[in-house]
Amino acid sequence: MARSLPERITAAAALVLATSIAGAADAPYGYGLLFRVERDGTPPSYIFGTLHSNDPRVLALPAPVRDALAGVRRVAVESVVTDARLPGAGDEAQSTDGHRLADYFDSATLARIHEALGGDAPPAEVFERLKPWAVLLLLGRPRSDDGAPALDRQLQYDARARGMLVLGLELPEEQAASLDALPVASQVALVRFALDRRDALMADQERAITAWLARDLARLADLAQEPGRRDPMLAPHLAALMRHLIDDRSALMAHRLFLPLREGRIFVAVGALHLYGDHGLLALIAEQGYRVRRLY
Repeated sequence: MARSLPERITAAAALVLATSIAGAADAPYGYGLLFRVERDGTPPSYIFGTLHSNDPRVLALPAPVRDALAGVRRVAVESVVTDARLPGAGDEAQSTDGHRLADYFDSATLARIHEALGGDAPPAEVFERLKPWAVLLLLGRPRSDDGAPALDRQLQYDARARGMLVLGLELPEEQAASLDALPVASQVALVRFALDRRDALMADQERAITAWLARDLARLADLAQEPGRRDPMLAPHLAALMRHLIDDRSALMAHRLFLPLREGRIFVAVGALHLYGDHGLLALIAEQGYRVRRLY
């Protein structure tokens, strides 16, 4: 099963494992995956930090998460899954201004990209028009992916099966726009990094899964800082990526949740890094006057 655009956005972020956040251990909301959100006169809601993975350990929801789901009427996710289109098959991932991938990468690098994508590679006439960020998303798919739905998508399926309303916090066009806003120089640098890092992807994924299972958001953020610490030349590109894919999108999610949280009884499931730190979703919701309490 192909991954949706939001799943691939976070898979790409996991692949490069980078963030501009400093002082991980001291930032707020450094521990926990499930939080209760409420204020006087409002029924409680819940915010759950997911991992975009289909690992069986991730898909096995703990009891507190199952209990929270049982007490709500609606589920909100980053984006509602409506199809399984690969990024690169749609217009939003292809250049319309005459640029081609060959404008950004030499022939040897293009050959490496095509080889790395394997069966994920779109037809040649599409491939040559891909934006560099679309290549980054395609490279973000783990080679061990067995086709099972990732946790985010499984939550949507389960909610629909129970007759619950599923809300999306972003439109596909907004997700593409967040990537279009990333400077082209950063897109190109990140593709080169992801290509070089691809052989280490499985080890990176395992470390992220271990931190997530330990409910350690600070550890996830610390893992995310490693590439920038190793390569200062890469650091500004990684910071730009995470500013657009994490911080800016967290702000949009908080805005979209303003009315649903006032009604209460909603279960929000977004990537765990969106919960972390001073600019994270939990901090933004607390600024709106809600009490945020860790449950798990």
